[in-house]
Amino acid sequence: MSDVQGSAVDIPTEDGVADAYLAHPADGRPRPAVLFYQDAYGLRPHLRSMADRLAGAGYTVLVPNVFYRLGRAPVVDLPGFIDPGADPSLWERLGPVVSSLTPELAERDAGAYLRWLAGSPLAADGPVALTGYCMGARLVLWTAAAHPDRVAAAAGFHGGRLATDDPGSPHLGAPAITAELYFGHADDDPSLPPEQVARFEEALSAAGVRHTCEVYAGAPHGYTQADTTAYRREADERHWSALLDLLERTF
Repeated sequence: MSDVQGSAVDIPTEDGVADAYLAHPADGRPRPAVLFYQDAYGLRPHLRSMADRLAGAGYTVLVPNVFYRLGRAPVVDLPGFIDPGADPSLWERLGPVVSSLTPELAERDAGAYLRWLAGSPLAADGPVALTGYCMGARLVLWTAAAHPDRVAAAAGFHGGRLATDDPGSPHLGAPAITAELYFGHADDDPSLPPEQVARFEEALSAAGVRHTCEVYAGAPHGYTQADTTAYRREADERHWSALLDLLERTF
């Protein structure tokens, strides 16, 4: 593991300025870049620690606040340890925030994030990888489909609503994706029931996308979120192994 340096950065977009966290090996050499998409709880200490761990493996990692239109992170005040069952109002506050980021806005923002990485001396030349969690898994798919020339690999973990009947459903972009994909689904996830799991993989297979999809037994939605009640250490470590394997094959 490399020593890591982390800092706050601002990214110009077509709609304003997105605050973000950047982590990279402390030697300052350009490294393969990973665009890391947040879960619905947003950019917070836990995600910074995840970015640091990934940077320690030899990558330059950018974690944007995808809700920047509503303010700098944290957009919604959160406790240090998140227990949705103890605060029923949490999702009443988060729901409109998550819904505000449409596929069209997400794809436009992705272009800004990718341009910023292309201009960073800390990011190696060439395509990038993506990883995303919860709602971030949808952002991964929209980005990979909208910018196939810039994305070499993409991963998503405990993603929800990946293959719905909505006209903007992420699985519909599969024919445009050229990256290799890895998705680790939670097996106890109301936001991604078995019929969506099947529809998602069928779409990837029909489009000829190189992919691996696995359902993590005993893992609830949010299993990587160590600052929540959903965290499961075994599933989280499995996610790290899968993600790093994907990145090693790519770069």
